[in-house]
Amino acid sequence: MGYFVDVYDLLLFNIVRVPSLKELGLSEADISLIGGRILNFQQAGLLLGGILWGILGDKRGRLSVLFGSIITYSLANIACGWVHDPQLYAILRFVAGLGLAGELGAGITLVSEILPPHLRGYGSSLVASVGLLGAVVAYFTVTLFDWRTTYFIGGSLGLGLLVLRVSVFESGMFKRVQQTGVTRGNFWALFQGRERLLRYLRCMGLALPTYLVIGILATFGNEFGKALGITETIQPGRCVMFTYVGTVVGDLTSGLLSQYLQSRRKAIGLMMSLTFVFVVIYLFGGINSAGAFYAVCIAMGFGIGYIAMFLTITAESFGTNLRATATTSVANNVRATTLLTIPAFQVMKPSLGVLEAGAVVTFICFAVGYWSLATMEETFGKELDYTE
Repeated sequence: MGYFVDVYDLLLFNIVRVPSLKELGLSEADISLIGGRILNFQQAGLLLGGILWGILGDKRGRLSVLFGSIITYSLANIACGWVHDPQLYAILRFVAGLGLAGELGAGITLVSEILPPHLRGYGSSLVASVGLLGAVVAYFTVTLFDWRTTYFIGGSLGLGLLVLRVSVFESGMFKRVQQTGVTRGNFWALFQGRERLLRYLRCMGLALPTYLVIGILATFGNEFGKALGITETIQPGRCVMFTYVGTVVGDLTSGLLSQYLQSRRKAIGLMMSLTFVFVVIYLFGGINSAGAFYAVCIAMGFGIGYIAMFLTITAESFGTNLRATATTSVANNVRATTLLTIPAFQVMKPSLGVLEAGAVVTFICFAVGYWSLATMEETFGKELDYTE
């Protein structure tokens, strides 16, 4: 439920970007430029928060993050409902991003530590699938209410969830490590030693295609639709919603697939390859109607439905004293890759065109993703009760 609220609040700006900035008086060109900038403020908050909450999760416990993060992003989202200035909007999205950074990494870390190895894939996929429905609910909430009200609803859901959080128990693995003298939550330890650094970078690289689809192809779907010559208006909010509908199914499928194959790597390889095929169709398949465009968004969403798997691999790749730091920071470093991909896309658009600029960013993301997959170790069934 925590990840459900997290995704609702995280994707809300992507969905209300156009109507909210229109109401604030921005032109169509400014909506694209300033909207991308505000999104990057949110992503910058995720990047910083991923480090801070991850360290806190290993030093103070997984539950400290689950409580602190939800308070932060809930209050920030309520404040977004009162905004009347693009600059203040950007600052509040930064604070919201800071809070949202803690939820998924801490949740997957906790689930990975409390479930036995043979059930870990099921648990992570269930968390991700239920959570990703938050994007679908966010879209329909926007269709029923004013964009300001949707922010109030998101913040209120988070504060209400705090009551349910009282009954959540701390990880036994963390408690055992807490009683030892092992150093916990040292972020810089992730960069000490070539082997550990590469392990960390591979976990991030594995997930680059997921935020290519969400952060660029879906969020700027209106621009891609126009470039394809589709006469009907493509709504970015619907693109995001349909992408997440596919991702819900994909995350359940990838979890079952990894259990059946007894391999995280094989399951992710299949899902990543499906994503690549659907992205090529999206960019160069000659889509000529809104219905077909949204259908491909669903297909791409299904393909990137290995979000739970790449985070489970991250949790399984590090010891208990660094697990939350690694998992939480990786989750948000991937989200924050739009700090690089969106500006690169915007810079290349005038000279290459929308489709070609999207294709260049796509090639880079998938190249890194396949390299990461090919060079990483298999973690299925790995025992996690150890320290670095």
